[in-house]
Amino acid sequence: MIYEIRNYHYEPSLINEYRAWATDRAVPYIKEHLDLVGFWVNVDEPAQVGGKPLDELGSATVTWIIRWPDVETRHRVMGDVFGSDAWREIMSANPGQENYHRTEAKFAEAI
Repeated sequence: MIYEIRNYHYEPSLINEYRAWATDRAVPYIKEHLDLVGFWVNVDEPAQVGGKPLDELGSATVTWIIRWPDVETRHRVMGDVFGSDAWREIMSANPGQENYHRTEAKFAEAI
């Protein structure tokens, strides 16, 4: 198993609108099509950061994790799930594509 950890630096001033959209539209679809471990949206509490300072975006405001059997499956399935007409319709209700200041996906394995 591998885990895809997705971090989004979504516009903090719109996080409540994003939370409503994600709760009502995005998360149900994702749960239906993928092995979603969890989906988290920041609360109004500053991040605790050690070491080097963050850049101007700060820490991610949204994080979600998907479990995959392997990377090859991820690459094969991801395009179908997020390239569908249903997903495009869900994304059209998103508070705004321009509000994703940074997105990142990293892959990890449990130890």
